[in-house]
Amino acid sequence: MSGTTAPPAPDSIQTSEEPEPSGFTVGPLLVVALSFVVSMVVGALLIAVTDRPTRKAAQHFFSAPGTMFSRAWHAVSRAYVALFQGAIVDPHTFGHGSVWRDFNPLSETLLNATPLILVGLSVGLAFRTGLFNIGGQGQIIMGAVLAGYVGFEWHLPPVLHVVVAVLAAVVGGAAWGGLAGWLKARTGAHEVISTIMLNYVAFNLLAYLLKTGVFHRKGSNQAISPIVHGTARLPHLFPAPLRLQFGFVIALVAAAAMTWLLNRSKTGFSLRAVGASPNAARTAGMGVGRAYIVAMVIAGALAGLAGASQILGTSFALTTSIDANFGFDGITVALLGRAKPWPTVAAGVLFGALRAGSVTMQTRTGTSIDLVTVLQSLVVLFVAAPMFVRHVFRLRAAGDAGSQQLAKGWNG
Repeated sequence: MSGTTAPPAPDSIQTSEEPEPSGFTVGPLLVVALSFVVSMVVGALLIAVTDRPTRKAAQHFFSAPGTMFSRAWHAVSRAYVALFQGAIVDPHTFGHGSVWRDFNPLSETLLNATPLILVGLSVGLAFRTGLFNIGGQGQIIMGAVLAGYVGFEWHLPPVLHVVVAVLAAVVGGAAWGGLAGWLKARTGAHEVISTIMLNYVAFNLLAYLLKTGVFHRKGSNQAISPIVHGTARLPHLFPAPLRLQFGFVIALVAAAAMTWLLNRSKTGFSLRAVGASPNAARTAGMGVGRAYIVAMVIAGALAGLAGASQILGTSFALTTSIDANFGFDGITVALLGRAKPWPTVAAGVLFGALRAGSVTMQTRTGTSIDLVTVLQSLVVLFVAAPMFVRHVFRLRAAGDAGSQQLAKGWNG
């Protein structure tokens, strides 16, 4: 037809994307690994800058530069070696006590990873539905409150007692998460605001309960509850002194269940569809509000399981610090795991290793435990900026768009 203009050839279409740097091809997993390397380098610089002998040697840098570098290397290597020994294996324990003692660092890593994995799965499921669940802290607390109450107040047979206590934690977390989902679905209240406010409500509710007769331990001046009965405690997976308990198995089962839910079930398909495009899902006849409620109920239940792991497997008594900041660290675990179940498990183990190793690092070298928080934040920051990492190492992006999913809300 005259007057029409043919569309331009594909080769002639100009895009605004920056050209990829030359070099080796890199996928999203390698981006994560390189992000960790860059974070460790930045952490090394922080250790060197804050090390007193290194700063003292820097005053004579122009007359004896080698001394400053030697002191800096000594400080960094000691800190990172202690971090590794506290997280994976510690040669200082070989030949001292039982053979199980040699596996204590790895046991502590997996023990710390358990609530991180569960909260990471909670946050990740909400991400996949288009929601940002900041309520992990409150959901952990409410799960721990109900599980703790069943644990120290009820008297049930051994196996039944721990099962009922875990189910109570699931109910507590699910109710707290479901409340935020219901507010989102019915009133349009933003889940970030509602979950943050619910965190404050849960924390102050716990503080109040610890002053009441039922939850306050008799004869104690501290805000602490009675100790959970032995019949309600999660069993240890290995002999003493290893503290790794059955909560880690629950976390792995939860990851497998979430994988099936998202990839094999009708409910999971609707959650992912709503997360990808609420308007398109609504047009297709899917209940967007119902998806929000279901997602937050399941997310809250997962965080409630983290509370059960804390009160029934680690602490055995309620305090105002029962959540141990796992509610917020779980958000970074979900970010690093790109809201996918098994990568989230791997991210949880990594952050659990940093948590476990930081104690040994601070004890043996005096390096502040806060360095681990800095390293965790830097890892997530660099993973969220894959283009920066690729430019630093002169790498090309791989064909899949996995590393770009962070910017798109993990809806793929």
